[in-house]
Amino acid sequence: MRKFILTFVTVLIFSFIGANSINSQEEVLIDKCAESIKSPFIISGQPFKAFITDEEVAEFHTTFFAGSTYRIIACSPQEQTIIFSVYDNERNLLFTNESVENAPYWDFKAEGSLECIVEAKLDKEKSTSGIALLLIGFKSNQQVN
Repeated sequence: MRKFILTFVTVLIFSFIGANSINSQEEVLIDKCAESIKSPFIISGQPFKAFITDEEVAEFHTTFFAGSTYRIIACSPQEQTIIFSVYDNERNLLFTNESVENAPYWDFKAEGSLECIVEAKLDKEKSTSGIALLLIGFKSNQQVN
């Protein structure tokens, strides 16, 4: 019984240390990604994140509001390994960074309010697995010159 308790406590401690390490890595990645959203942009909401491998595609849903200018940023621990695409609700492609050499961000102005699907996948030539992190920033039309 004593050996069981010792083993259980040891596993619990290592699980806690491992979880903290992962959270720290995510925080570093979020901070790195947020560096691309500086004034006049403001980060909106929570980061979208997913661990993806091989052919997997992460799907995120968001709404862009009329009159605002947005910046979508894709980050991973390795530079420019995330391909992201933005679709309207009918799956019409609005943008993909694949057409601009996996550029890490895209700025655009929403002419009308629009619910969108943002997909993220790995550039298979650069990575086979990793974290895909998307941040969205905005600036209001009052700040646009």
